[in-house]
Amino acid sequence: MNIGFFTDSYFPGIDGVTYTIQAWRDRLESRGHDVYVVYPESSHEPDEREIPVPSLPNPFYRQYRIPTYRRLSTLPDLDVVHCHGPASTGLMGLRYAKRYGATSVYTHHTPVEDYFVQGLKSERLAALAGRAYVAYENRFLNAFDCVTASTSRIRRDVEPYRLPVGIEMDRFRPREGARVAALATDGGPTAADAPVVGYSGRMTHKKNVDETLRLAERLPEVRFELVGEGPVRAELEADAPANVRFHDFLPRDDLPDFYAAIDVFVTASTCDTLGLSTLEANACGTPVAAADVAPFDETIGPENGARFALGDLDDMERAVRDCLDGDRDTRAAVQQFSVEQTIDELESIYGVAA
Repeated sequence: MNIGFFTDSYFPGIDGVTYTIQAWRDRLESRGHDVYVVYPESSHEPDEREIPVPSLPNPFYRQYRIPTYRRLSTLPDLDVVHCHGPASTGLMGLRYAKRYGATSVYTHHTPVEDYFVQGLKSERLAALAGRAYVAYENRFLNAFDCVTASTSRIRRDVEPYRLPVGIEMDRFRPREGARVAALATDGGPTAADAPVVGYSGRMTHKKNVDETLRLAERLPEVRFELVGEGPVRAELEADAPANVRFHDFLPRDDLPDFYAAIDVFVTASTCDTLGLSTLEANACGTPVAAADVAPFDETIGPENGARFALGDLDDMERAVRDCLDGDRDTRAAVQQFSVEQTIDELESIYGVAA
């Protein structure tokens, strides 16, 4: 089967969408399918099944580029069009499916409207733009044969097929004695003699990493290691107490060591659709302290971590201490999210729809 992934987000940018596409592509191709990736042209060097679309710089977020257009006739013959974003590349995929009769599937990864405020710098303008965007995306999604999402609540007027993006359980597993060199600090406590709380992900307003800084200020005996990049990182670093260190995004192959080396993964994000990094940390044996909001109210429980009331610093500290003191088989708790099960369901969606 020839499958086309149409995405507005791809390498060299690093985020959950990019890694999901890579993991799905690898496994689908190992099962005999040909998977083509149509993405915004960038410094990434494409292989024979990666098809760049001319693009422009994004004035609001340098990590992402704005794709323009590529003629549909230049694309290969596809049985399935699977779109991973609602912008130009996703529209191109939908047009291809309608013109050539390919099965059309859309995966909802991100509530894009949650990020408008960082570009528009105004809550009022962001709210207006968000309503217009959601109305547009509702029409867009209803044009597909199938819409999938990691959870059942995506704030859209469609009934999604629940399909978690999936954890690479063979990659993310406990590492005996794992330590990350970055966890050591000259002249200060190291991961060997102090609890380590970690985070990995984008640094944007809706990720609420500032809540983690408030907790770090309260817990000077705990080391906080924060991995990621984004538009608010500079201001976060400026406000960080001495027991917090920031690191650039880690290569994918280094993340399991990071997750296994920390004692607790913490997040106060309110914009995740699944929170893949939290489940990857669980797969590495690390409990997660997460805000009691979607999707964590569905994915994080006593068997793999603890939840806290968003904005309640006392409750956040309680959840982190609960994770530090507890003994959980977090890997067993997230086995249901294995990417192999996801690919089984994807093949079913492609086959049934075809």
